[in-house]
Amino acid sequence: MIGFIVAGLIIGALARLIKPGKQSLGILATLLLGLVGSVIGGTIANLLGTGDIWELNVLGFVVAVIASVLLIGVAEAIASRSHRSTAH
Repeated sequence: MIGFIVAGLIIGALARLIKPGKQSLGILATLLLGLVGSVIGGTIANLLGTGDIWELNVLGFVVAVIASVLLIGVAEAIASRSHRSTAH
């Protein structure tokens, strides 16, 4: 469980480094997006037959980072849309 949390934090941090621009996400949001990305990466790696969903492997890690980058983009879009609607 601790390893899963640490992996999620690392994946989330890498995704934030890869994603261009400044993200207004805190460490908890980074951790959560990294955890969701790691589950997505593990699931895809499992479907491709390269490992178990909870097993850390290269393909799962790469897919997890890519999924986290996409999730950060979605989170930013949702946050900016809700920020714009409350500003009026």
